[in-house]
Amino acid sequence: MAINRRKFLLATGMAAAMPAFSTAVSWIENKDKKNGRSFTSGDNPIGIITSGNNPEEDIKRISNMGFTTCQLGISEYSPELAKRLSDNLGKYQIQPNTLICMGPGPYIWSLDEGPSTIGLVPREYREERIERLYKGIDFCVETGIPAVHAHFGFIPEDPRDILYLEFVKAMRKVGEYGVNKNIDLYFETGQETPITLLRAIEDIGTGNLYVNLDPANLVMYGKANPCDGLKILIKYVRALHIKDGLYPTDPNKLGKEVPVPEGEVDFPGMVRLLKENDFKGAYIIECELSGDRTEYILQTKKYIETLILS
Repeated sequence: MAINRRKFLLATGMAAAMPAFSTAVSWIENKDKKNGRSFTSGDNPIGIITSGNNPEEDIKRISNMGFTTCQLGISEYSPELAKRLSDNLGKYQIQPNTLICMGPGPYIWSLDEGPSTIGLVPREYREERIERLYKGIDFCVETGIPAVHAHFGFIPEDPRDILYLEFVKAMRKVGEYGVNKNIDLYFETGQETPITLLRAIEDIGTGNLYVNLDPANLVMYGKANPCDGLKILIKYVRALHIKDGLYPTDPNKLGKEVPVPEGEVDFPGMVRLLKENDFKGAYIIECELSGDRTEYILQTKKYIETLILS
């Protein structure tokens, strides 16, 4: 089924879960005070994916939840929304991590139809999506968001494949636009092998391209063991998604997302590798599980805090 999974998450999942968070926030704050542990700007920030379409409510909620950073999904960019969002990020002292910037057109999250619909690899949607990225970069400038990030597509393994060459050219245009605006671009991992992503970043060569490493995607797309993928991409990793999953067994479908830490991702090993490499980026909780996710997200936040502090 064709569905923009991130748009669905931002529009429905997070909104449904938010009201129940307020009752749990005091527990987090009191627990942290009791332990004498709190996360400051000097630590690796822990954040969450959220909508920014209603910043007065959206940013207040994540602040009350104890998060210090976030990745934002925005439906329509405008100067008025940019000002409201910037004002509320400042008011609640939330450091934005990235703007999730994808579309237009269909994104089919499967192994059989994904290659022809996702990102800038498919020719049919490429130019429209480049324009959307330009607008996203401009919105970042207005708002104070340092980077845009997206699934850029099933990057071909063969560096002589015409689609690979076209992709590199298209991404170079977007990267150069970002350089001129002092905005970075983050690749969300998943559809390509880590070594292919490394090759693409270096072939594009604009100097502002980094990685938002989603370890569950590496598993669910069957592309790599997450720790091995991290070793390949480590020098470009600026954010880590906290999400877990299982390897695919159907050649046409992604593997299943499961709660952290019940899947194939070795989070203790990943955090250890990041700490050994002096990682200064953000840990961002992403949850696309169905049902009420309040308790799960709070547990996941505590789990990652414990790994970082250990």
